[in-house]
Amino acid sequence: MDKILTNNLIRSKEVRVVDETGKQLGVMNIFEAIDLAKSRGLDLIQVTEKVEPPVCRIANYGKYLYSIQKKEKKIKTHSGELKEIRLGYNISPHDTETKAKQAEKFLKDGDKVKVSLVLRGREKAFAYMAKGKIEAFLVALNKILPIKTEREIKKEPRGFTTIVSKQ
Repeated sequence: MDKILTNNLIRSKEVRVVDETGKQLGVMNIFEAIDLAKSRGLDLIQVTEKVEPPVCRIANYGKYLYSIQKKEKKIKTHSGELKEIRLGYNISPHDTETKAKQAEKFLKDGDKVKVSLVLRGREKAFAYMAKGKIEAFLVALNKILPIKTEREIKKEPRGFTTIVSKQ
């Protein structure tokens, strides 16, 4: 973030002033603008220097910095994270639909979804049935939202996993 010019650091002789409510006060001498801001107990903050005269806002400097940081953080969010949906071996069809709806939310937000089905103990002997359950989940999810498989269903030591994304 660039250094934001405030009060006496502003180098222009005249500035266009906007008060804390957003009302335009017009073009003023820099010293008048600083005095007006100080009389209100606030700072004169240079918003942009791209125009002549530069635009300055009368506001609380700390709150202004905070609002800029919030805007930047909002822009940075969601570069496509990897979210996980965990299924159990004994999952019911209704629970499968519920998990599919949750996966749909993740996919609509632009995330990829890792679907994993964990096998414990004797369940590992019925791996072919577990693979069928994960395939049934993908079919249910595909009915809700078209998906594409990023990574095929893969057998791992603790069960099966696959990664899907929105088509």
